Amino acid sequence: MKFTKMHGIGNDYIYFDCTKKELSNPSETAKQLSSRHFSVGADGIVMILPSILSDFKMRMFNADGTEAEMCGNAIRCVGKYVYEKGLTKKRFLNIETKAGTKKLELIVENQIVEAVRVDMGRAITDPFLIPVDEEKNNFIISTTNYEVEVFAVSMGNPHAVIFVDNIHFEDFYELGKEIESHPKFPRKTNVEFVKILNREKIEMRVFERGTGETLACGTGAVASFFAAYKKGFLNNNAIVSLKGGDLFIEISDDGRLFMTGGATFSFEGETYDDPSEM
Repeated sequence: MKFTKMHGIGNDYIYFDCTKKELSNPSETAKQLSSRHFSVGADGIVMILPSILSDFKMRMFNADGTEAEMCGNAIRCVGKYVYEKGLTKKRFLNIETKAGTKKLELIVENQIVEAVRVDMGRAITDPFLIPVDEEKNNFIISTTNYEVEVFAVSMGNPHAVIFVDNIHFEDFYELGKEIESHPKFPRKTNVEFVKILNREKIEMRVFERGTGETLACGTGAVASFFAAYKKGFLNNNAIVSLKGGDLFIEISDDGRLFMTGGATFSFEGETYDDPSEM
């Protein structure tokens, strides 16, 4: 089974061209191939599929086999993949996801996609739709050792944004894991710890639902920007600095959020670990 490894500022996935044949068991494939010691290693897998609604369809599965709605870093890689692999000549694409159709603008130089600007839509703050078991989306959550203020928001997938003075605190993993599966989040949640640097830049560290800490999270960067913007900490555009690199986020007058960043091919290969071929 042939695959392509790609990453968006360190958020790495294994990509499959499924425009002709879909993987029969993507959940098991994700669990097997994502192992960083016994297989390819990744934050999960992404299938690029045909779509009757859009130019292409994206399905993604986390390293633990759970299916995710959307990933901002992964969808930029999808844009680069379909253009540079010759699946399309379009520089403006519609990609179907479980979080709705996303519009991509490919920034191309000499036939190479140097960056991708993604229309991420509007943030969802209705607690029922995030979903979160609270009357408001800004609330205090109690864990084993902490009480923290959470700004909950959905970008098609749930996020819990927490503002801190230092994102490199000792209990990051334990706190991230506990909030990810806290009863207030019935579908679990991604967890972002955010430090405000100035009105044009924030620093973020993420504990992703179903994966753990990753070097970057595109939807998490947008959610973090939005939370900081709504609290009056940021201007209407800013850089979000993550472990794997920077993303540029902006909000329009009508509330639409846009993310711009790079996408990178790592390597290609063939594996025999696919459950669909055993």
